[in-house]
Amino acid sequence: MKSPRTVAIAGLAAVAMVGALAACTAGGGDDSGKTELRVATFPPGADEAAYTAFAEQEKQFEKENPDIDIIGVEYEWEGPTFAVQLAGGSLPDVFTVPFTDSKTLLENGQLMDVTDEIDELGYTDSFNPILLEEVTDSEGRMFGFPRQAYAMGLHYNRTLFEEAGLDPDNPPTTWDEIREAAKTISEKTGKAGFMEMTQNNTGGWQLAAATVARGGSIQEDNGDGTYTSTIANDGTKAALEFLQALRWEDDSLGSNMLLDWGTINQEFAAGNIGMYSSGSDVYTALVRDFSLNPDDYGLTVVPVEDGGGTLGGGDIAVVSPTVDEETKAAAVTWIDWYYMQKLLDEDAAVLDAKTLAESDQAVGTPVLPVLDRETYEESLTWIEPYINVPRDQMTPFIEGVWDQTPMGEPKGKTQEIYALLDTVVQAVLTDRNADIDALLEKADVDAQALLDQ
Repeated sequence: MKSPRTVAIAGLAAVAMVGALAACTAGGGDDSGKTELRVATFPPGADEAAYTAFAEQEKQFEKENPDIDIIGVEYEWEGPTFAVQLAGGSLPDVFTVPFTDSKTLLENGQLMDVTDEIDELGYTDSFNPILLEEVTDSEGRMFGFPRQAYAMGLHYNRTLFEEAGLDPDNPPTTWDEIREAAKTISEKTGKAGFMEMTQNNTGGWQLAAATVARGGSIQEDNGDGTYTSTIANDGTKAALEFLQALRWEDDSLGSNMLLDWGTINQEFAAGNIGMYSSGSDVYTALVRDFSLNPDDYGLTVVPVEDGGGTLGGGDIAVVSPTVDEETKAAAVTWIDWYYMQKLLDEDAAVLDAKTLAESDQAVGTPVLPVLDRETYEESLTWIEPYINVPRDQMTPFIEGVWDQTPMGEPKGKTQEIYALLDTVVQAVLTDRNADIDALLEKADVDAQALLDQ
């Protein structure tokens, strides 16, 4: 799961920096003889500096590839509407999708096969095998480039911690400590000590993450292409009881029970939330899209117990299946240059980091490595002079995540089941007398019906 996203052509400010987007075609050549390639850029609302950095990268790419004309398109992924946008042909030639959607899309023939191109580039074997599995079909063919991954993290506001008399350098390490800290923050500051996403599939995503952290799972892979729903398990029940206690016993969840990825980020950046759970890579968006004050930010690992792990995820860079061979070749060239080389090549990594830093974009945000750990840590030494994120405020995560076991997201009907679980989370947070056992039993039946379709 990544941010709930929509797709749109860039606004006037972005047009000035990225290009005359209104003149975009669906790929192919233009009057100059160049291959015109429409590529995803940023969500609507990204700051001007982000587009400044992109414009510089666009010039760098086109200097090296003078036969390709890059056209930037604003892009956000949103689970409930993505299929319609894909079918309607309104997506760029190159875009990104979450791991959770990749299997379904490739099985439906909605992603371009790029196996031969990745093999020719020579780094197929360099990918984290867990992530590569997300873009590979049963015959071993690959349909995208794993380009970004994350582990679940607990994001917290250091300023609110201090105002509440808590030590921001020693954040909570157990769920009980999170509850205690949330109650203290709420009582001392009047702000929400903790907040939870609940809609646009993010409530289900976060419930799955909290379940995994407690040693449970909402789904079992039967190994034959079928799945069994296991929503009614102790881990999921404990996760909902935790939220129920914060909401109805402690009154530490605030007043807004209808939040998604974008709105919870907005509230956190505005200083209205003490803690929330989301992907470890969200700092970049918090600063770029929501004007977070970096001094406020802290990041630690999500507590795990009873043999649990951290839910990992991320997204892949893919090519629209409708483009011609010329556009496909240009698309692979762009993906390799824009997303992959900065992970593999020192010169490319330094150029990328320098360009971003000079435009005040985040460099050094903690992630789950797409490649092996050794390559990732070496890449940090390459870009060390340009790292501008407060990694010292993220130390509990940076040091702790390697001790946690990464767990993949459920693969069967993922987004549909996340949407189903949204309603369960909302029920617990809006009904003091919600029967968690009954809600889970019904969700289990409904989820299995989806899996059996």
